[in-house]
Amino acid sequence: MPMTHHAPIPMYRTLFLSDVHLGSRAAQAELLIDFLDRHDAETIYLVGDIVDGWRLKRSWHWPPSHNDVVRKILGKARKGTRVIYVPGNHDEFARDFLGRHFGDIEVKLNDVHETADGRRFLVMHGDEFDVVVRNARLLAYLGDFGYDAAIAINHVLNMVRRRIGFGYWSFSSWVKFKVKNAVAFIGAFETALANEASRWNCDGVICGHIHHPQIAMRGGIEYVNTGDWVESCSAVAERHDGQLELIRWTHVGDARRPDLAMPPSGRRMSPSTEPDLVSIAAERVRCAS
Repeated sequence: MPMTHHAPIPMYRTLFLSDVHLGSRAAQAELLIDFLDRHDAETIYLVGDIVDGWRLKRSWHWPPSHNDVVRKILGKARKGTRVIYVPGNHDEFARDFLGRHFGDIEVKLNDVHETADGRRFLVMHGDEFDVVVRNARLLAYLGDFGYDAAIAINHVLNMVRRRIGFGYWSFSSWVKFKVKNAVAFIGAFETALANEASRWNCDGVICGHIHHPQIAMRGGIEYVNTGDWVESCSAVAERHDGQLELIRWTHVGDARRPDLAMPPSGRRMSPSTEPDLVSIAAERVRCAS
């Protein structure tokens, strides 16, 4: 019988992920686990909204797959990957710990990343330029309820699509881009982020927040949005020549390595590392309730 060979895991210089929304029922945790299992990098940036404190404040939802995502990232950090966490508005509790470490994960408000070809990119979540989130927190929460409804429809629709053999399709993204105001907002957001990168004397900006993966030039500045792991299931990778590419990961691969659901040899994670983000999020939710 012929031997089965698994494709080698690509090693990138840098991976950028954002808007995972762990703690939300909409988080595509299984797809992200599969992606992390099949992609590696010297440095990983977590560009905000990794944990969804807003959803957790309403109701606690933390299935095993969400723990597996945290374990996977911590495992990469322990094996030598540099992990930099730039919090967003949904995980803003982590902004109280700027300059600190969650295990082996650095926490920064923003960062300037230099690519292999010498270009400078401002890395930030981007919520600072969302007028609704920045100036009217109540409106932001109310808007989130409408978004929740679209995500719920998206979840049910894709369950049906999987059962009849169709691939993933984002209903919520389709609705969003049928709305003229949403399209105008995205354009204004991209322009604002590009202007901020220019102010920092950077060649580009890498952000998240609006769940719209994109690599494009905006006024001479390279605008890069990592997308999300709710609708788009996307990430941005820097190759070793410094070029950036957008990766979409909407299907779980056929071959899964056995260390996805638990640490190697079935060992439990050290209690000094595993609870970091989860326990702090839980404590902040309890205090705010």
